[in-house]
Amino acid sequence: MLITTTEHIPGKDYEVIGEVFGVTTQSKNVFSNIGAGLKNIVGGEIKAYTSMLHESRQKAIDRLKEEAAAKGADAIVMMRFDSGSIGTDMQSVVAYGTAVRFLDDEY
Repeated sequence: MLITTTEHIPGKDYEVIGEVFGVTTQSKNVFSNIGAGLKNIVGGEIKAYTSMLHESRQKAIDRLKEEAAAKGADAIVMMRFDSGSIGTDMQSVVAYGTAVRFLDDEY
């Protein structure tokens, strides 16, 4: 499924189906949290959390695609991410956009 952050897909006419979302909430294990706490003292990238955010974004995109496909969409336009912390060790990520169906039935 085509996903774009732009409003228009060049050369395509489509009808809007509606909003679609993909949401996930992730946390790391206690050992990652201890390592992150130590890294916080000396500074630098906390690779376990970077990995967690990357995984969260991918899961959110996968769920976004699933919801769009269930609605009969061919593509998603205006895709965006939003994220936020829940407590001190959880991260929530949402991918959202507008599901569309191509009018010419070819892609």
